[in-house]
This record gives sequence, C-alpha cells and structure tokens, in this order.
Amino acid sequence: MKNFQKWRPHPWHGLEIGDEAPSVVNAFIEVTPFDLVKYEIDKNSGFLMVDRPQRTSSLPPTLYGFIPRTYCGERVKALMPDATAGDMDPLDICIISERPINHSEVILRARIIGGLPMLDGGEADDKIIAVLSNDSVWDAVNDIDGLPEQMVARLRHYFLTYKTLPGEPATVKVGSPYNRAQALKVIQAACEDYEAEFGEEESS
Repeated sequence: MKNFQKWRPHPWHGLEIGDEAPSVVNAFIEVTPFDLVKYEIDKNSGFLMVDRPQRTSSLPPTLYGFIPRTYCGERVKALMPDATAGDMDPLDICIISERPINHSEVILRARIIGGLPMLDGGEADDKIIAVLSNDSVWDAVNDIDGLPEQMVARLRHYFLTYKTLPGEPATVKVGSPYNRAQALKVIQAACEDYEAEFGEEESS
C-alpha cells in the first residue's frame, strides 16, 4: 500500500487540532493583516484560492484562518441564539501576534481567549479569538477582558463591515464578545460537529 504521508495533508482534514485542544489549538492561516485580497481554503484540493478582493478599505486587524477538524453544524448552531444553521465551514479563528506574520498558508499554535458571535445571513459563523501561544508579549492575557478594548472593537467593526459596501443592506450581525469559557464550548461543539459530519463509520 502506498505511503501517503509523503504528500501534503489537506489543511482542514489532514492536520491535527492539537493535543491541548480546545485550550490551545493548531490554526491554518488564510489571510494576514496585510492582505488586500481575501483568500480561503479550496475544500476539494486544500490549497488557498482567491475568494475576492477586499470590498472595503478596512483590512483584517489580525491573522485569520480556521481550526482543523472542526465544522459549524447543528451543535454550533445551538450555541448561537437566532441562528438558523451553522455555516457548514471549519471554525474561524483570529490570532493576535506582537510580531507581524506576513505569510498566509502557515500553521501556528493559538491559545484561546474568547470569541465573537457572528450571524451571517442567519447562519452561525463564530470568530474565535486567540493569541499566538508562544508570544511572550501576550502571556498574561488569559481571557477576552485582558485585551485592549480598542483591539476587540476593531475586530468587531471589521466583521460587521467587511462584506458590505455603502448603500447596501447589512447581512451580518456581530454580538458582544464572549469569554474564554464560551469559546471553549464553541470549539468543542465544532469538533463534535466535525465527527458527526466526517468521522469514519464503524465497521460492522
């Protein structure tokens, strides 16, 4: 039998979430704070594809990507008031780093501190917030209230506006940030949704 370990793993399905999940997770970065174009994973090939040029003048305030082996389905939806469904994508994550990381398509370890509840067209589309796990500048931050208020406000404003041009109706709602404990619940729910959607069936 061929050894497929020599091939690049699919970032969503082939990477591990990490031994310390849900507190510390691996994250695959799709977009950096310097990107004028929004990239996202091509679900079939696992490569980054161009989604669209950023529609507004605002740029993402942090590194942005997803947590491998997560899926936003029924369990994630149940944690989001007014959601009609999960968005059926891997769980999004924003990672704060003191030093600029200007390359996308990299893997890093992220320590969870909170999140933003986002409804996009009625679908649950949470944005988990984390800090780079070995970044000493952010070592003392263990929960969302340890971040500067303006930093969280920038993230919330970005997600409220990044899809909407002036004069267009807003399709996105972003609630107040939630704490680390709630973020861990969302990650655990997304892991369970992933197993329900993609887990291997037991052989009979």
